[in-house]
Amino acid sequence: MLQSRLVDTSNQLKRLQVDRQVTEEQLSHLDNEAEDARIRSLVSETPIADKEYREARKHAESMRRHLLELEIEISKIENLQNKLLDQISERN
Repeated sequence: MLQSRLVDTSNQLKRLQVDRQVTEEQLSHLDNEAEDARIRSLVSETPIADKEYREARKHAESMRRHLLELEIEISKIENLQNKLLDQISERN
């Protein structure tokens, strides 16, 4: 039973780590887009450019929150995995 839970936890952790890596790459891209939009907004000083910057920044912040949620979930799963390992080692 414990070993089965450990395998499930390990698989879940692997999936979350892959998701985190993809999210980090997307965040980097969105941050770059937001910075480009910020510069265009400063140079052009138009309402449209300012709106594009605000939208790009909003998307980047949303992705940043998603990344934080993933990191919290990964931490929880790692703690669970450690507890399961401790329980298995105590039985042996």
